[in-house]
Amino acid sequence: MTDANALLLALSIPTVTMFLIAMSGSRPNIRDGISIVASICTFAVVLRLLESVMAGARPSVTLVEVMPGLTINFSIEPLGMLFATVASGLWIVTAIYSIGYMRGAQEKKQTRFYICFALAIASALAIAFSGNLFTLFIFYEVLTISTYPLVAHKETPEARAGARVYLGILMTTSILFLLVAVIWTWNLAGTMEFRAGGILEGNIDPAYVPFLLALFAFGIGKAALMPFHRWLPAAMVAPTPVSALLHAVAVVKAGVFTMLKVGTYIFGVGFLSKTGASEWLVWVAGASILIASIIALTKDDLKARLAYSTVSQLSYITLGVALANQMGVIGGSMHIAMHAMGKITLFMCAGAIYVAAHKTKVSELDGLGPKMPVTFICFTIASLSIIGLPPFGGAWSKWYLLLAAANAGQVVMIVVLMLSSLLNVAYLLAIPGRAFFAPPKKQVAHSLGAAASPSDGIEEAPLFCLVPICLTAIGCIVLFFAVGGLYEYLLSIPILPEAAP
Repeated sequence: MTDANALLLALSIPTVTMFLIAMSGSRPNIRDGISIVASICTFAVVLRLLESVMAGARPSVTLVEVMPGLTINFSIEPLGMLFATVASGLWIVTAIYSIGYMRGAQEKKQTRFYICFALAIASALAIAFSGNLFTLFIFYEVLTISTYPLVAHKETPEARAGARVYLGILMTTSILFLLVAVIWTWNLAGTMEFRAGGILEGNIDPAYVPFLLALFAFGIGKAALMPFHRWLPAAMVAPTPVSALLHAVAVVKAGVFTMLKVGTYIFGVGFLSKTGASEWLVWVAGASILIASIIALTKDDLKARLAYSTVSQLSYITLGVALANQMGVIGGSMHIAMHAMGKITLFMCAGAIYVAAHKTKVSELDGLGPKMPVTFICFTIASLSIIGLPPFGGAWSKWYLLLAAANAGQVVMIVVLMLSSLLNVAYLLAIPGRAFFAPPKKQVAHSLGAAASPSDGIEEAPLFCLVPICLTAIGCIVLFFAVGGLYEYLLSIPILPEAAP
């Protein structure tokens, strides 16, 4: 199989899966099995492509030429390959986890859920493999639309309201800002192709670069840069597997991936550094990191606390772009993988707590640790990774971002990163701390309306929930020791323009 065919196959499997799931909706076991098999097959094909990209190949396929110079093109480079590997790999654990959660929580309309989930994965992979801004923009919008039914899945007034905020903010920012930036870029450069070193140097007055960068930064709403972040906490009305999709597998990672891709292949890291056009973005990202962390401290709802944590952590990646040096690109790219592994673990643990104990508030978790030790141990491991302590993967991405800040002479950002880690400790470790060490409350109200206490038969969530949680928690540790290979791989992301032949 050629690389080009493998690329098309990786995009086709989740697309075809939608129709297979729809046809098997009346047979849940077959439907859920199709989802798992498709996720494994997709990941296998992506790994086949990863091997080629690591060997220096750059597969490319043009599907259609809409008009001269405007094509739907898929081309794979190292940064996109990283995102595709993360998204397709985590689809496997999310597919398995969804079975345990959706059945354990007795969610309705599960077939629709799995159809939209497969479409979201297909869109994320299309974004990862986009060869130009036009292709990326199309599938960026498809991803937004395909995840709207997932956010509104429960069909309660709260779910519909949250979904409206989700769709409204993401569509508004992409149309008012991102689309304008894409058209402006095409008008300036005569192309929307992603190229090593960028396409704007020599084609734009340096005085206008900060304004174009602002259109991209705020237009890429999925990066949740403040003040366009409210859609992310609003989307927490969705089932927990959707939260995992939003925070780790596809949506927010598509946002920060797009930020990295635009900074590296449209503006060019060297051009941003030379013009100083991204200095304002450094301060906006730094403010988002701290403000979101402080808000997370105030949230008693577990998923809301994790949502604001994500807003903060995404700004780490935006900061990596804004610092405009190679260490920033490496640290930001590494944080895509590290944060994905840690945050998906945290959200799956939150879902397991809901399925097993029907609790959604941090204040309700006192004494649950001995009843659900596996869940809360995995939560602790993922928290330590998000905080950035060794031997957990998040330590490395934060380390390289600190190096990037030092290389850029941004002492204040070093302080911001350190303060953020301390805030991470406060709002994350308090959760397993209460579960393991706070005395159980004698009687608490069940979220389903019945009175209960921590000793009334609460135990671990179903095996289909626990196995994925354990796998991703182990992944947080494995990434710490596998960082050498990941670092060498990220060095292949081209920072400078390609030499003329």
